[in-house]
Amino acid sequence: DMDSSVSPTHGDQEGSAYNGHFGCTCYHPLFCFNQHGDVERALLRKGNVHSADDWRGVLEPIVARYRSAKIKRFFRADAAFANPHVYQFLEAEEFSYTIRLPGNQVLDSYIEHLLIRPVGRPPLKPIILYHSFSYQAASWKKSRRVVAKVEWHAGELFPRVGFIVTNLRWWEGNVVKFYNQRGTAEQWIKEGKH
Repeated sequence: DMDSSVSPTHGDQEGSAYNGHFGCTCYHPLFCFNQHGDVERALLRKGNVHSADDWRGVLEPIVARYRSAKIKRFFRADAAFANPHVYQFLEAEEFSYTIRLPGNQVLDSYIEHLLIRPVGRPPLKPIILYHSFSYQAASWKKSRRVVAKVEWHAGELFPRVGFIVTNLRWWEGNVVKFYNQRGTAEQWIKEGKH
C-alpha cells in the first residue's frame, strides 16, 4: 500500500513548504507498507510536491527486493497514483493492482444504467451496485479493466460513485473490498506518528 501524508513543520526548516491541500507548512512524506503494516520504504519530501511525486524512487527498490520471491504481489493506492506510468510499471513487474480512478463524464457514461434512482421507498441499508468494463483513457497505450461501485443511500438525492482501475480478474465486489483495505495504510501512518 502506497500513500502520502502530512508532517507539519514549525519555523524555517529546509524543504518545508506550504501545501494548499493540507493548509499548512509541512513536509509531504511518501510511505509504502506491506500487508503486515511494516514500512517497506519511506521518503521525506518537500511540502509542496504532488502526492505521487517520486513514486518510482520509493517503489522500485521494494519491487527489486521481492522480484525473485515466489509469492503473489499486490499494490493498492489512491487516485493520486492513477497514472499510466504506474500501471505499466506494475504490469511489467507482474504485480496485481487496484488504484482509485478519478471519475469523469466518459466513465459515468459506462454506468448510466446504474445512475437512475431506484424506484420505490429507499431501504434503510444502502443499495450497492457494481459494474466492470474495459476503458482506455487518451493517455493510456491500452485499455484496462475499471470497476465501478454505485451506492444509493436513504435520504441522499444522488448516488456515491467510485471507480477503480485494476488488472485483477475477481468479481467486482471483491475488487472493491480488497481496495478498501488500503485504508489501513492511513492507520499505520497515524500509528507511526504517535
